[in-house]
Amino acid sequence: MPEVIVSVRSLVRRRREPVVVQAFRSTAAAVVSYVVALWLSSEPAPLTAPLTALLVVQVTLYTTLTTGIRRVNSVVAGVLVAIGFSALVGLTWWSLGLVILTSLLVGHLVRVDEFVPEVAISAMLVLGVTRVAATAWDRVLETLIGAVVGLLFNLFLAPPVWVAPASEAITSLAGRMGELLVHLGEELDQHTPVERAAARLHEARRLDNDIAHVDLALRQAEDSLRLNPRVKEALLFRLVLRTGLDTLEICAVVLRVCCRTLTDLATTRTDGPLFSDHLAQALAELFAHMAIALENFAVLITAQISASAQEAEVRLAQELAAARISRERAARLLQEEARSRPGTWQLYGALLAEADRVLDELGVEKRSERLVEELDRHSRTAPTRRPQLRRLWRRRSA
Repeated sequence: MPEVIVSVRSLVRRRREPVVVQAFRSTAAAVVSYVVALWLSSEPAPLTAPLTALLVVQVTLYTTLTTGIRRVNSVVAGVLVAIGFSALVGLTWWSLGLVILTSLLVGHLVRVDEFVPEVAISAMLVLGVTRVAATAWDRVLETLIGAVVGLLFNLFLAPPVWVAPASEAITSLAGRMGELLVHLGEELDQHTPVERAAARLHEARRLDNDIAHVDLALRQAEDSLRLNPRVKEALLFRLVLRTGLDTLEICAVVLRVCCRTLTDLATTRTDGPLFSDHLAQALAELFAHMAIALENFAVLITAQISASAQEAEVRLAQELAAARISRERAARLLQEEARSRPGTWQLYGALLAEADRVLDELGVEKRSERLVEELDRHSRTAPTRRPQLRRLWRRRSA
């Protein structure tokens, strides 16, 4: 009993989280559709209605609209196939196979996408009853009831906005990239075996999996912003997050190349530290500033248009300025050391070029230009887009 009470309290505390909100919305939509189907359908247990409502009430209004239309199309197509076959042949093993094959082909023809199997399922369920015609239209009615109830739930009870999980994923990604940079900086004045440098390289490569996870979360957030009456300037929010993730992805690639450069350096330094003390300190400071800049960049793109976003922009600019000072100091020291070790000048130059690329990508001006380009592209492809979006962003960036 105490465990149940604790679980209930935990659920109440999490009542505003998107997962909890969606669970209650889906349950309520299924129950309401079942009650409505009991009134309108002649079936004693019209479970198709709650099943359809449960599947149609997706996490966003946009996917609900597109999913509902495709699901109704799939059911109607399956019912029509079953009615056609019931008028010609009975239910045998070969007719069942022919029904399934025909239903799958019809599903691709009517373009119901992921609901192609639903066409065959609907045809088999209808074909397996004795009163084919009556059952067929009852199934269509139940499907329509479930789809309409699901759609109404999203119209009058707006679905949750999934921006927060996407923002958390972006912040977590930037944090892992920053931690990797800090660890790299801490090892520059030590003897670094090739195995340890290669382990850092594999750690940088694993960021690709993290980016794929963030991309999925961001796609869900983008869908939740489409057609959502609770969100104003949804296009701007979507583009800020998407262009921000694109920037982090570029930085992750550059970070991987940086780890590759340090691994190559480790192969040439088998009996001593990678760099001298002064040079290692300068590079460590550069990496530390880059790490903080990445974290501030994540705060900036996830804070949207608010006071915290302006504060993050100021902190980002400060860290980038400090990083460029450290970069110039490291460049002078690298140039001096390259004279005594001419075989490493290419690797030293690559290290500086990689740092320059990260600093350039994180720059506020570069980000503003990229966002304006995306807004212009959307304006060209969709003339009905509101032009105040670009003016809003330009005012913010000014």
